[in-house]
Amino acid sequence: MRRRDFIRIAALTALMPAAVAGAGRAQAEGVDVNAILRDPAAPNSGNPDGDVTIVAFLDYNCPYCKKSAPDLARVVKEDGHIRLIYKDWPVLTEASVYGAQLALAATYQGRYETVHDALMAIPGRRIDEQTMLKAVAASGVDLDRLMADLKAHIADIGGLLKRNAAQADSLGLSGTPTYLVGPLLASTLDYASFKRAVAEARRRQTAGE
Repeated sequence: MRRRDFIRIAALTALMPAAVAGAGRAQAEGVDVNAILRDPAAPNSGNPDGDVTIVAFLDYNCPYCKKSAPDLARVVKEDGHIRLIYKDWPVLTEASVYGAQLALAATYQGRYETVHDALMAIPGRRIDEQTMLKAVAASGVDLDRLMADLKAHIADIGGLLKRNAAQADSLGLSGTPTYLVGPLLASTLDYASFKRAVAEARRRQTAGE
């Protein structure tokens, strides 16, 4: 997959809450705005009333996702006015699917970010299922409950992953990581780039662009 280390301005201004008036155009182009921003099953963090929304499409075997993850978390925490939505999009390996399932199963005990952070902290690529499970077990979650929740909710988890994949397809995304930062489409961002993207998103939303 081709990696991009720059912010690419995209025709996605209808995706963010400040531009809901443009949602009709996005719908006509096959983008379900509400599904991307308001899926109740999608894990989220940050400020639920934030003025900028970041939607992160990620894979736990993606080294670029892992590199960006600490900077994204730092920007969200420091800014205080960002709503972050996680879109698990396991496209690289079969083990990526297992990692996403583990993370999403942790939502049933309110520990999605704990597992997410543990999986993102595993160095390297093509991480196998056993290595992922070991990292999750060491994260402090109730592993027995997580595995029980995974079994009990596997259909719902699978449904969410399918919706995420459909949303990525509707946006024409080509790989992970991809971030929707307000009306901007970006990937492989570092701390400074995230800050610039958030500032530009605020500027555009204020200007109604």
